This record gives sequence, structure tokens and C-alpha cells, in this order.
Amino acid sequence: MATTSFPDASPHKKHAATPAPPAHPDLAGSGAPRGATSASACTAHASPGDLVVTAAEPEFARQFGLSADEICGYGLLDLLRSPVPARLRGQFTALSSGRCRRFTESVTGRDGAGGSFCAEVTGVAVRNPSGDLVGVVVFLRRASDAVSGGPVLSALDAQVLEGVASGQSTVQLASRLYLSRQGIEYRVGQMLRRFDAPNRPALVARAHALGMFAAGQWPPRVLPEHVR
Repeated sequence: MATTSFPDASPHKKHAATPAPPAHPDLAGSGAPRGATSASACTAHASPGDLVVTAAEPEFARQFGLSADEICGYGLLDLLRSPVPARLRGQFTALSSGRCRRFTESVTGRDGAGGSFCAEVTGVAVRNPSGDLVGVVVFLRRASDAVSGGPVLSALDAQVLEGVASGQSTVQLASRLYLSRQGIEYRVGQMLRRFDAPNRPALVARAHALGMFAAGQWPPRVLPEHVR
């Protein structure tokens, strides 16, 4: 089973690479999923059971400081990290089991220099003409190529998010921001939906992963470019 560690300077491969699965009919001619808005998505193929990379475009491997040959044998969950790890694993499980045909999720990765980057990953199930699952294709878009840095918030929503990130309760936030408790709960609920987060800790984790908070600052502050 794949772990959630990142690759280091001496990659440990799960097994030898296998040929890439055939193209999926849902894939557009440009190599990106139909409906994708970016032409700069880079691609990798993985086996459906253990999510081990079997083939990858050089540009995909380069995101992680690896070559196309070196990245073969890595588990996708070794390379990609989600603010809610169980959710990302669940998305791939649903894809492999046939419960969904594709998904898109915000993730982070680590480049060859040890720095982190934000990206959007789309997973697509690949089936042969008889309907059997033969592989998974993933399309990766760096945040600079996709919608960078997450949602833009109103000034009030940014204050609510900062309060949630600093551990303030609904009552404390309502008192500080001169809102009702229902008003706070409404705004938090709206952000949970926008960030596709199941609860407050996941909301904060996702905002951190998207680079919305100023680094090394306490109490947390949302960066000005994410406030309208």
C-alpha cells in the first residue's frame, strides 16, 4: 500500500514500470480531460490497484525533481498530498472501484529542491472496450497554471477564516466581529462548500495548502491578494 511520504534523493520504486494503458475515450486530443481549462496539464498513468506510476510525461516527472524513468514505480499517494489525505485516497478508491469516472482535487507536492507547490489533479478511469478497468490517468496542473492560490474572499469572510484558523469559537467570533452566531455559522458553512472541506480543521488545512495565509505569522492572516 502506498504511503504518504515524499520522494527523496534516492527514489525507492515499488516495482518496474509497465506499459501505459490505452487512451481513454473521455480524453481530448490535447491530452487534457474534456472541459479542462488549461492546456498545460501534464500527464501520468498509474495501475488501478496500488496507484503506482507506470508511465509519465517528462513534464509531470519534472514537477517532483525526477525523470520520466525515475518516477515509474512511485505511488501517486507518495507524490501527492491533500489537506484531507483520506479524501484523496477515497477519490482514487472510488475511481478504481468504478463508483466514479473522474474527480478533481486540490493537492500539494514537493519539487526536487524540497520546496512545496500547490496543484490541481484530475483522475480519470481508463477502461478497455469490454469495460474492464486497466489503469488510471492523472492530469496535474500547477497552481500558477490553474486558478492560483484558492478562492478570493470578502474582507469579512477573511476575518472569519482567520478566527477559525486561530481556534476561536463561534461565540468568540460573533462577539469580535459584531455578528450573530447564525451569521458566523452561515459564513463558515459557505466557505466549507467553497473549499470542499468537511469541517473546520479541513477548511484551515486546505486554505494553508493553497497558500492563503501569510507564512510565519500568528495570529493567522489571509494574504491581501486573497481578499477583495
